[in-house]
Amino acid sequence: MAEFSDISLVTQVAVFRNKKAFDQLVRKYQSPVRRFFLNQTLGDEQLSDDLAQETFIKAYVNITKFRGMASFSTWLMRIAYNVFYDEVRSHHQTEDIDSSATVARQTVSASDTLKMDIYAALALLKPDERTCITLQLIDGYPIDQISNITGIAENTVKSHLRRGKEKMANYLKQNGYDR
Repeated sequence: MAEFSDISLVTQVAVFRNKKAFDQLVRKYQSPVRRFFLNQTLGDEQLSDDLAQETFIKAYVNITKFRGMASFSTWLMRIAYNVFYDEVRSHHQTEDIDSSATVARQTVSASDTLKMDIYAALALLKPDERTCITLQLIDGYPIDQISNITGIAENTVKSHLRRGKEKMANYLKQNGYDR
C-alpha cells in the first residue's frame, strides 16, 4: 500500500510538477536520508543536512527518470549514495584511521560515549563497508536493495558486511563492550 502511495506521489510530481506531492515524499524520507548521511559523515550534522538537501533537489529535478524498476526509497537512496560519493571525490578525502577517529570524537558530545564509540568504530571501516553496514544494520535494507543502491554486487556486499561487522565488533570489544 505504501509503495502505491509513493508511485502515486511520484506520478503527480513527474506529470503535474505537484510540489505538495513532492513535499509529502520529502517528509516521508527525510529522516532515513539524513540518518544515512549522519552515519557516512560520522555525525557531521551540518554536512548531513546539506547533502540531504542536495539529494532531494536532485530527486525533484530527475523525478521523470524514475521508472519503478526498484522502489522509490531504493531509487532515492541511490541518489543519496551518489551525492555522498560526489562529495567525497570533490574533497579528495583520504582519511587514515587516526584522523577519522579524531573527527568522530570531535563531532559527538563527550557525554554520549556509546554514540561516540559507534562513530569511532564506523570510522575504522572503509567507505564501502561503512555504507553497507549502515544501510543494513541501521536502515534495515536487505542485501539485494543494498546492491541496487550502491551498484555493488550482492556477494561483495556480503563481504563488506562480514568484514565491517568483524572490525566493529573487535573495536567495541577492545573498548569494553561485551556481546
